[in-house]
Amino acid sequence: MYKIKPVNNKISFKDFIEFPYTLYKDNKYWLPPIKSDEKKHWKNHPALKFSDLQMWVVYLKDRPIGRIAAIINHEYNKKTGNDYGRISGLEFYNDEKGFGLLMNTAIAWLKKKGMKKVHGPLGYTNLDTQGMLIEGFDYLPSVASVYHLPYYKTHMQKYGFEKENDWIEFHLKLTKQAIQKGEKGAMILEKRYGFKLINPKSKKDFEPYADTVFEIINNAYQNLPYVMELNNELKQYYKSKYFNVLNPKYIFFVKDKEKVVGFLVGIPSLSKALKKANGKIFPFGWYHIMKAIKNPEEIDLALVGSLPEYHTKGVAALLFKGLHEELQKNDIVDMETTGVFETNQHVISNWKNYDHIQHKRRRTWIMDIE
Repeated sequence: MYKIKPVNNKISFKDFIEFPYTLYKDNKYWLPPIKSDEKKHWKNHPALKFSDLQMWVVYLKDRPIGRIAAIINHEYNKKTGNDYGRISGLEFYNDEKGFGLLMNTAIAWLKKKGMKKVHGPLGYTNLDTQGMLIEGFDYLPSVASVYHLPYYKTHMQKYGFEKENDWIEFHLKLTKQAIQKGEKGAMILEKRYGFKLINPKSKKDFEPYADTVFEIINNAYQNLPYVMELNNELKQYYKSKYFNVLNPKYIFFVKDKEKVVGFLVGIPSLSKALKKANGKIFPFGWYHIMKAIKNPEEIDLALVGSLPEYHTKGVAALLFKGLHEELQKNDIVDMETTGVFETNQHVISNWKNYDHIQHKRRRTWIMDIE
């Protein structure tokens, strides 16, 4: 017997949080998020001050078989002028009736709130995980990406969802060609514009630049889908969530005189460490994570950005030249990109200088619900 219940007490919240760990228990590619971070995300995210949220768990004979959340980000809707609701946190067994109950319930709630379309999977903001994996099921995701099972796509299509946007992801290997091109481009930029490359060597050195990262994100990404301006409270939230796993050696800034105009944040790959931690910081999870941060075997290209007026001045070449030098010092050749919109040929064309494969694709879906 199927039942769907709203998450409105400790028991249902625990079922919501724990379900993915059951679903993916024997899957060697899924990365277990840290449970304390998951609880904070769903209960205490600062975006809840301008977003509506409701969560549900579906049961079969009192056993959880799926979960879903519906979000209305009023600030994003105000920016875009659209009445869009979001699906989020969607996980489910390959059970058509259970999936249908989840989706029907979430959409009914969104319609009641006046939404005209539903899209997702999306978080509260663009710095939360986004999209559904539809290609690349035999690879570990980066910490900034997602993992799903192949049947998810089938259920979404059968229900009536259509493609909204796709991100594609690449695995890169550092090559002499990439190194030489980066060096040549950087030399030209430094001579032409007088740009200066900054590489903080410690978290203390990085701290003065932390807010600048978010300021550039607000400027550089403002016209992209799902992006909204990050206020001070959101900035502090993402600082506390992500900055503890940074190794400043792989972070670079470009200055034009005294003004920071671009940045690159490389994160030591935590994928294998998170597998070992299995959702828990203590007693041993932190050890595996810290080991990966201090002595990475691979780097995730988490964020790269520059102010809009510098997009055509080749700031990225200088940033990557710095990264290449640091990778060579530490005998690292492997990099994992986070998602880039498939239409962004300007960024994608940069990867041709590396030994590269495009191995993953994730998608946001959309559907009319009027």
